[in-house]
Amino acid sequence: MGDPVPTVKFLGLTFNIANDISILLTCIIVFLFVFLLSRHLALKPKGGQNVLEWLIEFTNGIVKGSIKGNDAGRFGLYAFTLFLFIFVANQLGLFLHVQVGQYTYVKSPTADPIVTLTLSFMTVALAHAAGVQKKGMKGYLKEYTSPFLVFLPINIFEQFTDFLTLGLRLFGNIFAGEMLLSKVATLATDGGSWFSYVYSFPIEFLWQGFSVFIGSVQAFVFVTLTSVYISQKVSPEE
Repeated sequence: MGDPVPTVKFLGLTFNIANDISILLTCIIVFLFVFLLSRHLALKPKGGQNVLEWLIEFTNGIVKGSIKGNDAGRFGLYAFTLFLFIFVANQLGLFLHVQVGQYTYVKSPTADPIVTLTLSFMTVALAHAAGVQKKGMKGYLKEYTSPFLVFLPINIFEQFTDFLTLGLRLFGNIFAGEMLLSKVATLATDGGSWFSYVYSFPIEFLWQGFSVFIGSVQAFVFVTLTSVYISQKVSPEE
């Protein structure tokens, strides 16, 4: 599935080098972005500080739209960090795709289901932990038998479907975008003439712009669904 990637075994575990490098690059970009925009903070914001504050308000607005009351403030930082990480990760492979020989070393981390399902697991685990903290173990477990005990298997199955759909939705959109860009690039190089570059360039340019839009939307959707899942666990039963 996709381009082959280098791997290395350590202590019986197999590490995907492309994922490791791409995730590290994404973290560095996010860190530098926040670090540079947060320099020279002032009471009257301008320039980079305006951008940073807008992003914080944007992600806080997503959280407050789903999580009511004082609980929303507890998850603002998580939503902000998650949004930036996924946004950068979605775009990374569009502008920085490094391939040496047959192996790909840099791509969008979210084009791998292992990465997206890990993000999904983090979100679901946080939601369950918040539910236990908010309602206690007894109140948390009681929700699985609501409204009747017979709904227990359905409610448990729902947790697995939430986990899978959250991660696979993100993976599917980003992977499809990168695969199509790769096919368009291959079409240009395999054509063997200048005409193949002429007609493939506008196609790739347009699809790359569309992929940026899709990557942005998917970051928004992921954070929105994260807020919804957390809200389901911390909100009192009606």
